Amino acid sequence: MASRYHEVYDASRSDPEKFWLDAAGKLVWTKKPTRALDPEAGVYGRWFPDGECNTCFNAIDRHVEAGRGDQVAIIHDSPVTGGKRKLTYGELLVEVKALAANLTDLGVGRGDRVIIYMPMVPETMIGMLACARIGAIHSVVFGGFAARELAARIDDAAPTLILSASCGIEPTRKVEYKPLLDKAIELATHKPAATIVLRRPELDCDLIEGRDHDWDELRHNAMAAIAAGREVPCASMKATDPLYILYTSGTTGKPKGVVRDTGGHMVVLHWSMQAIFGTDQGEVFFCASDVGWVVGHSYIVYAPLLRGCTTVLFEGKPIGTPDAGTFWRVAAEHGVKVLFTAPTAIRGIRKEDADGKLPGDYDLSQFEALFLAGERADPETLIWAEKALQRPVIDHWWQTESGWPIAANPLGLGLLPIKRGSPGVAMPGFDVQVLDAMGEQAPPNEMGAIAIKLPLPPGALPTLWNADDRFRDAYLTAFPGYYSTSDAGFIDEEGYVYVMGRTDDVINVAGHRLSTGEMEEAVAGHPAVAECAVIGMRDALKGELPCGFVVLKNTSQLDRGQIEAELITLVRERIGPVAAFKRVLVVDKLPKTRSGKVLRRTMKAIVDRDDYETPATIEDATALDDIRRAVSGD
Repeated sequence: MASRYHEVYDASRSDPEKFWLDAAGKLVWTKKPTRALDPEAGVYGRWFPDGECNTCFNAIDRHVEAGRGDQVAIIHDSPVTGGKRKLTYGELLVEVKALAANLTDLGVGRGDRVIIYMPMVPETMIGMLACARIGAIHSVVFGGFAARELAARIDDAAPTLILSASCGIEPTRKVEYKPLLDKAIELATHKPAATIVLRRPELDCDLIEGRDHDWDELRHNAMAAIAAGREVPCASMKATDPLYILYTSGTTGKPKGVVRDTGGHMVVLHWSMQAIFGTDQGEVFFCASDVGWVVGHSYIVYAPLLRGCTTVLFEGKPIGTPDAGTFWRVAAEHGVKVLFTAPTAIRGIRKEDADGKLPGDYDLSQFEALFLAGERADPETLIWAEKALQRPVIDHWWQTESGWPIAANPLGLGLLPIKRGSPGVAMPGFDVQVLDAMGEQAPPNEMGAIAIKLPLPPGALPTLWNADDRFRDAYLTAFPGYYSTSDAGFIDEEGYVYVMGRTDDVINVAGHRLSTGEMEEAVAGHPAVAECAVIGMRDALKGELPCGFVVLKNTSQLDRGQIEAELITLVRERIGPVAAFKRVLVVDKLPKTRSGKVLRRTMKAIVDRDDYETPATIEDATALDDIRRAVSGD
């Protein structure tokens, strides 16, 4: 179909008030908003300032009231335990009411914070929705985070209560959460009044009398009370009230708590589910992320349920559970329409299945598109996925702070031409511009800092938790009147955005500003390369020089020295001698966060021989040993 993108985007620009009030009108409000934006409220303006609503009601109750209680809401697929579980909207409603009752009985009320430190199980989603139901503010901390990191978040959010579990389960090990939780509470200055702990059959744990409560025991009692007629109503929340706090990963010092408001978040996620991801009521959406990250918040939990979709909650890995075909197995078995994952996941699958044969083993007749986000999607990975799946592979770009895609190619509005290397065009509400060092708008195709003209649209952060000044300093001061994304790139003459890396990934080689993303594109084009990262290393003569790290495909039989020489030649031919690309190191794996982002800053610290701390978000700390050995030549 012909794309409606330009028509829709222009409407959002010409009359944003009407555009967003129309979108809000598709949902249920206890007090319908009469204004979309109050530009004088908050740091840069607040959305739907006179509206009142409840996210949980719109995500569950209204579907049940509309007669769709028997539709499956959540499919939990856990290859690490061998378990599968389905919850209908009607069943989900009862579970959420039960937990909401338990939270209320333990003293949690409107505006109180609840930290959720749990694995990828339905109870995690139930916890988030129960908080939303009673007006509590949830803060999900990635399960398995170190005790010190959890303690920092406890002290910042000051939760009344913590929801946790006995363990998380990885392909090769069980991660004991309860000792980490106990240590974190011990380290924290703030002490929560209570915890509720889900004791998983795979690994039990001890409870501390007086503080810890057994999840199943409380659930049993609350279910009986609800069956006997206890009501657990949805709180009517101001649209500007916080729904959740999500701390950005990899922070140093005091963590940054990104605040998400209730009304704007609800409106925009409901809109984006269909318009961007092309998935609507009754259809199955599979977001292969973790609920601990913003992607999981938005597109595992809230957007699919707000739209009345079926969401897949996956507890596993793209490879090793049991093999590189697990995503395609899930898609086939559950009738998935759209899959959303990180480029790193696809690169890992490609490394194991270089010829792209595994998708052919499954019935993907209902599968329509693959979306990628979380880091830059290199063209080689896109090409491989397109060939293997014979479906559109759609890159898009956003941040924890934005809460939903800043730039995308909207499937639901009709796809625009796909340009590999670009995450697409700006979405409604985002006035994306590239600025030069003077803060002036750069011409098309010229590299600069990517910024968004204020106000930010609904769903984006209005501020940081208890830190308006820090919000201004971190995001709004670099370019007055703009939100600074801290990403660098350019916009072409057709409005396609190209995100080439963080601003600190633009290196200065003898006065020439060069994108490490461009060099990574060139390196990734070599047939033996599975994945790569290019960072800037300190150089006394030229200021910085690029250094490449590559992981080879399993099928590669070439000599490492030969490959390194070929890659140097490839970058020289693609970008030119100005790149001064002369050092390539082959490693077994790249250090990544649990969400799949390459830890380039840590790699740079190793190359420059600077002091560093192992990031709390790292997936496999042994990958840093690989980097150190390669750099030292051992």
